Amino acid sequence: MISTKRFRVDLPLVFILLLGVFLNTYNIWLDAYANTYYTTAVASMLQNFHNFFFGSLDSAGSVTVDKPPVTFWIQTVSAYIFGLHGWSVILPQALAGVGSILLIYLLVKPSFGTAAARIAALVMACTPVAVAVSRTNNIDSMLVFTLLLGTWFLFRAVKRNSVYSLLGAFALIGLGFNMKMLQAYMILPAFVLFYLFAFKSTWKKKAGVLSGALALMLVISVSWAVIVDSIPASERPYIGSSETNSVLELAFGYNGVSRLTGNQGGGGDRGGMPDGEGRAADVQTGDAGGTAPGTAGTNGGGTSVAGATGGSAAAPSMADGGGMPGAPGADGQGQPPGFGGGGPGGGSGGMFGTGAKGPLRLFQSALSGQASWMIPFAALASAALLAGLRRTNFTRKHKESLFWLAWLLPGMAFFSVAGFFHHYYLIMLAPPIAALAGAGWSELWNAYRGRSGWLSWLLPAAVAVTAAFQVFIMAPYNGTIGSGWTYGVGLTGAAAAILLIVLKFRTARFSYAAAVAGVLVLLIGPAYWAATPITYGLNSMIPQAGPSGGNDRGAMGQGPGGGMLPGDGGQDGAVSGSGSQNGDGANQGTDPGVLEAGNGDDPGASAGGTGTGSETDRSAGGWGAPGAMGGGMGGRSVNEALLAYMKAHIGGTTYLFATSDYNTAAPYIIDKGEKVITLGGFSGNDPVYTTTELEDMVKSGKLKYFLISEGGGGRGGNAELTQWLAQHGKKISSEEWQSGSAQTQTGTGAAAGMDGGRMGSMTLYEVTIEDGGDAS
Repeated sequence: MISTKRFRVDLPLVFILLLGVFLNTYNIWLDAYANTYYTTAVASMLQNFHNFFFGSLDSAGSVTVDKPPVTFWIQTVSAYIFGLHGWSVILPQALAGVGSILLIYLLVKPSFGTAAARIAALVMACTPVAVAVSRTNNIDSMLVFTLLLGTWFLFRAVKRNSVYSLLGAFALIGLGFNMKMLQAYMILPAFVLFYLFAFKSTWKKKAGVLSGALALMLVISVSWAVIVDSIPASERPYIGSSETNSVLELAFGYNGVSRLTGNQGGGGDRGGMPDGEGRAADVQTGDAGGTAPGTAGTNGGGTSVAGATGGSAAAPSMADGGGMPGAPGADGQGQPPGFGGGGPGGGSGGMFGTGAKGPLRLFQSALSGQASWMIPFAALASAALLAGLRRTNFTRKHKESLFWLAWLLPGMAFFSVAGFFHHYYLIMLAPPIAALAGAGWSELWNAYRGRSGWLSWLLPAAVAVTAAFQVFIMAPYNGTIGSGWTYGVGLTGAAAAILLIVLKFRTARFSYAAAVAGVLVLLIGPAYWAATPITYGLNSMIPQAGPSGGNDRGAMGQGPGGGMLPGDGGQDGAVSGSGSQNGDGANQGTDPGVLEAGNGDDPGASAGGTGTGSETDRSAGGWGAPGAMGGGMGGRSVNEALLAYMKAHIGGTTYLFATSDYNTAAPYIIDKGEKVITLGGFSGNDPVYTTTELEDMVKSGKLKYFLISEGGGGRGGNAELTQWLAQHGKKISSEEWQSGSAQTQTGTGAAAGMDGGRMGSMTLYEVTIEDGGDAS
């Protein structure tokens, strides 16, 4: 029999989805590189299948990024179809963010109704951190979509009592593991508890099916890792940021337990710089457990060219309040001003401004603006959702409410005590908060309509308490956004709560409208914060929401919330070589002859100096115009003179050049499609090649030129490589490969400008070694 039931479009849902599309995609076409670390990997993965499978950072398949490749596979397919652009690698995450809004609606509607589903979808769309992450090519938006899709299969399995749907649900967690490793397992308690409580079967059969589902999840989780680890190290890339060149060790160490403990000294006890997500690796003194400067790891023989830190003195760990050695514009200890701040002016403590550990961490100014706006409402709503829970009255609503709580509470507990995470990890809390807010609203309304008992007062109480908390979030930013927003949220929230109280004592036909309005006014603040990546700009490497990124950026690209962003210069002149546009950057240089790090005034220029690039022409890195985003390239771009010199002299050499810093290689790989080798992964210190291996590459005609920073210390400078090049290489005069204007502006013999100056001047070496002979 053919059903005559007509399909009806939910117009409010359509508008919510369109809002999500706007917030996630508007102006992403202004971002030329997105997160440059990941975009460089996509560009390398487009070059051959070997790089594609392993998620290689560079053209030679030397070293991988520090995450599994599934998300980057998707980004690479997008780049293959649409061409390699910033927007084409962002697009999958932006669409995943919109897909998550739809999935929240579909998950809430069957049990709690259409109105609850719409509210849940709207809360998800307006969660600031979800928007900020979806506007970048970071992994988390795709991960959340995958986990929500797994949740849909889980709910379907319970509804239909389907073992196959259950297996699909746990398989998707395994797929999520291959996106961001153990972070995908944060929802595992919720999956297990919901299955045990909601699936209709005997306990013995439940245990057997659950064991099979968990086994399938584990097999899928470690499948890529086991395949890669079983391949001889000489036939695959080095596993970036790992200690032992192992994917499994990376998963359960640096990307696992270390997230909780905060010990981020990955890559063979190397000192280092932030990772692809901006991590601060330990740069420790010898007695603190780190390696002394000048010590290199090895990779199967010979002397490693990565791992040493040149001749610089050991620096304290950044996690212990030290800082990056030799960072321009830093304080006396090399720490950028404002490092660790969480709100306007900084000072909130915690690595990257994540606040002090404790039960109230998510409610401090450092983190509250990202995902915590609706937590008070969700908390009081949960009381209404579970108020009728009895052993003899355990409904599907109760089970689904417990599922969302089992997702939310462990996540909140983790972020309250974790030693290392970034603001944008909090997107993991967005789905359960949205679901509980929407589902809980329906129960709050039912209790309010009942007009009796303490539960009937929870709706106006939830509106009042949540509005007050949102005033607390917004008030510190009054100097940036004006006090009108804060007063508006506070007054409308108070008015909505008072109206609900008044209507409770009299029969009123407008009670439902007041209940809807009560929750909608609570979305004014989150919606404004969600729009800040468009209006104030966003750093694509470490995305955060909030208006402080527009006017309060400090040294070295301090972003919203005061967290330090690695290597980004700023539109606002952070550590600029020619002053700032707005004059509010720290340690602004005024001498055009001196190249400072992170010049945000003209990142497209090949040298430091008095660049005057327009706001819309800042695509080479740093902070862009409102709506544009910096990917952390520190102002680097293709040096056309260098490229022309290389093309004229490399002959049949496979690779254009090798360099320690992926930022130096990035524009050549991304913009020009050239083959460039990264010698040391993200930090420049992964033990990727030994000097013996480099000699073999030179002898075989694969490699001839090395473009190396002379700055020493940190990324791009190490003693072993410098010593080897001094022995076997010949310095090429900068007059032969650098433009005359760049040489004049830098005032140095070597060319500093094309590297943005962050790591010092750059020197080009030519190395030719005959088989069995010395350098010629």
